Amino acid sequence: MRIAHIIIAHKNPEQLNRLLLKMQHPDFDFYIHVDKKVDIKPYEFMGAIQGVRFIQHRSICNWGGYSTLQAMMSSLKEVLLNETEYGFYNLLSAQDYPLKSNDEINDFFQQNKDKSFIYYEAEDSRWWEGAVYRFQRYHLTDFNFSGKFFIENMLNKILPVRKFPLAMKLYGGSKSSWWSINKKCAVYLANYFDTEHKIKKFLKFCWGTDEFVIPTILMNSPLKDYIVNDNLRYIDFPDGMANPRILRLADLDKMLSSNMLFARKFDTGIDIDILAAIDEHTSQINRA
Repeated sequence: MRIAHIIIAHKNPEQLNRLLLKMQHPDFDFYIHVDKKVDIKPYEFMGAIQGVRFIQHRSICNWGGYSTLQAMMSSLKEVLLNETEYGFYNLLSAQDYPLKSNDEINDFFQQNKDKSFIYYEAEDSRWWEGAVYRFQRYHLTDFNFSGKFFIENMLNKILPVRKFPLAMKLYGGSKSSWWSINKKCAVYLANYFDTEHKIKKFLKFCWGTDEFVIPTILMNSPLKDYIVNDNLRYIDFPDGMANPRILRLADLDKMLSSNMLFARKFDTGIDIDILAAIDEHTSQINRA
């Protein structure tokens, strides 16, 4: 069984290069989506690495915008149309890094072929108390015109509170954006977005859709009993913060003791030593 790692990138090409070289494995392929706002030329040299391809239909990714979810889903669809058959589709960012050896990661997916892994919280959770505004209000995040914020405020003063357009129980969370799903879930998602046009129109005016739409769709699907509430990633998301902490060398013990496959997020411009420490740990596993 082969595994497709879909990587969303917008900065630090050298750090992404390190990730790709680190994860070389006979059963791994890599599909890189480079934000359309970014010049792709500094990334092109990575095309010479074994198993690396670039997503052809690039999207502009605005933080919090529906455009980010679109980039994830269009990338997934493009990989599904590839002639190579994959058992798992693993969504990473270019600021992720593996905490396990490649063989351990591969073995885990091989042993869990019938499962998919994504983090979620139900709509009665604390997270949802502060997240309903993401779809109840109008957000013009993906639009760029003079007076955008004035118009956004006026829309939310004049128009009624928005309601989610489908009869679904909602699921999501700050750690829900990154996931590892099997072929059945990948095909279901791709087909869902191709047929449910009502939800796509609604999501254009939502915020942070990547943190709740995919778990909501999957947990309301016939595949829900095969979904594990675990995204296999160590992420330090402080309460009330919109972004996870940048992980540093001081976080090493917590990361390694978490038993997760991956961690995020890292920035070699802030702390490069943490990646070297992880490399040393996984090399010791390989030697053993």
